[in-house]
Amino acid sequence: MAGGTPHWRLGFTLSLTTAALWGLLPIALKVVLERMDAHTIVWWRFAAAMAGLGAFLAFRGALPRLAGKGRAALALLAVATITLIGNFVLYLVALDHVTPSVTQVVIQVAPLLLLVGGVLVFHEKFARAQWAGFAVLVAGLFLFFNERLPLLAHPSEGLGFGVALTLGAAVSWAIYGLAQKQLHGHFTAQQVLWMIYVGATLLLLPGAHPAAIADLSALQLGMFVFCCLNTLVAYGAFVEALHFWDVSRVSAVIATAPLFTIAAMWVIERAGLGLVAAEGLNGLSVAGALMVVGGSMACALVTRN
Repeated sequence: MAGGTPHWRLGFTLSLTTAALWGLLPIALKVVLERMDAHTIVWWRFAAAMAGLGAFLAFRGALPRLAGKGRAALALLAVATITLIGNFVLYLVALDHVTPSVTQVVIQVAPLLLLVGGVLVFHEKFARAQWAGFAVLVAGLFLFFNERLPLLAHPSEGLGFGVALTLGAAVSWAIYGLAQKQLHGHFTAQQVLWMIYVGATLLLLPGAHPAAIADLSALQLGMFVFCCLNTLVAYGAFVEALHFWDVSRVSAVIATAPLFTIAAMWVIERAGLGLVAAEGLNGLSVAGALMVVGGSMACALVTRN
C-alpha cells in the first residue's frame, strides 16, 4: 500500500499544504515588514493563533490544565515558549537583511539539528545514509551561495548577518522541538502549542504595537492576515498530517518548502509585481537549493538502523 497507511493521500495533502504555506510565508512577511516592526508582527501571529486554537480546544473541551504537572513540565514549557519566540523573531529579523529564498533554504538546517538533538538527548540512532544526506545538504548550502560565499565571512552585516540570524532561528527551533517532544508525555501536541501561544503573546505584549495594523496598506493588510492565519493553519495541518501518515514521510514533504518559495519568487519577478526584491539566483544556486531539499528529505526518510 502506498505510503504505508490507508490514509496516505490525506497525510500527503496535509503535509503539502504545510510545505506550501511555510514556503509562501517569508514572502508575505517581507511585504508586511515594510510598515510593521518584527516584534509586533510576531506578537500578532501568536495572538491570532492563540485565539483560533484556544476556541477550537474550548469547543472540544480539551483546554489543558497545569495543576499537578510538576516543575519539570513547567520548565520544559518555559523553554519551548522562549525558544519558539526566538525562532519567530530571529527568522523575521533575518528577512530584513536577506531574501525569502535565502531564509527558507538556510532554515532547512533546523530539522537536521532536531535529528542530531534526538541522538544526543534521546539516544536515537542516526544511520550512515542520514549522515550522507546531511553532507548533501551542507554541500547544497555552499552551492546555493556560490557567488556570495565571501559575504558569509562577515556575520555582522548584510547577507552574512541575515544567514547568521537564520541559523540562530534554526537552533532555537530545534531546541523547541526537543522540549515539545518531551512535553507530549503530559499534554497533546495541540495543547502544548496553545500554551506556548498564550505564553508568547503575554511575553511579547509589552514591546508590541498592535495599533500599527491601522497603518498597513490594503496589500500589506492582506499579507498580514495571511501571516496570522498561516501560523494556525500550517501548524494545524502539520499536526493532523502526523495522525494519518508516517512522521518521516511528513517531514520529507515539508522539506520541499524552499521550492515553493523559489517558485513564487520567480513568478513575482517574471510578472513584474514588485512585491519583493528580485532574487537573482543562477543555475548553481537553484541546483544547490535542490540539494538542500534532497539532503533534508534523505535524513527524514532513511530508516535509523
